Amino acid sequence: MPELPEVETVRLGLEKFLVGDSFAGVQVLRTDSVGYPGVKEFVKGLTGRKVVAAKRRGKYLLLELDSNAGLGVHLRMSGRLIVADKKHRDAQFLRVLIKLKSGRELRFEDMRVFGRMWYVPPGEEFLKVIPALQELGPEPLEGLTAEHLFGAFRGKKQAIKTALLDQTIIAGLGNIYADEVLFQTGIHPLSLAGSITKSDADKLVVAIAKTLKEAIRHGGTTLRDYANSEGVNGNYQNESWVYGREDEPCRVCGTEIERIKLAGRSAHFCGNCQKKLRRKSK
Repeated sequence: MPELPEVETVRLGLEKFLVGDSFAGVQVLRTDSVGYPGVKEFVKGLTGRKVVAAKRRGKYLLLELDSNAGLGVHLRMSGRLIVADKKHRDAQFLRVLIKLKSGRELRFEDMRVFGRMWYVPPGEEFLKVIPALQELGPEPLEGLTAEHLFGAFRGKKQAIKTALLDQTIIAGLGNIYADEVLFQTGIHPLSLAGSITKSDADKLVVAIAKTLKEAIRHGGTTLRDYANSEGVNGNYQNESWVYGREDEPCRVCGTEIERIKLAGRSAHFCGNCQKKLRRKSK
């Protein structure tokens, strides 16, 4: 699933290529890709709207339109939001096609059809149309503090890796970058979240911001489906410390990177650099 760096990379592209353009026509090829309202209202409401701004909240893309309307997008597992010339005609996984006044197209492609688009009518709010936005924690590049993290983890008996993926604690952080952050702080992914000290929380906040900014600089990570708004793959996967590097030597100490299953997800780590496993919840 695209995480914050991938979604932010797409947002930057939309800001560059979409803001100021208008939706000349809307075609829905897969009805369940529309989360709100009905398809007819979705098409009618978006047609003619001008894009005013491209924003992001967690893993959600939020396009502000004229007349205080909006378009929300969640890419989920395999969604791609691409601004393309009309010659880009690969329609195999095309779910929603928006023709732009400039002559280009905004294409929502989604192989697994888990992604969603929501039209926000004038007078309504993103928070009302997409209730999940109300549950998101602080943005890791803006409002995240060590005090918040330390307090949120206090007493938790789940693994720190699992706790870092809780979107009500940190918005946008996902599996790939949680592994990277834990490596950089020397914390074993199986350490209990409740065992994290205030000093650990300080280090985590710094590592989270550093890791996400570096990933954005590299255009995110492409493992299968992700591409930016121009259809270009990210390349952070070539720079990662541990994620996707099972059995390869640690870039710091040379120990083979390990991979385990944790709460249905994978966790990659260096058993030497992250050898301190805290089991007691404080």
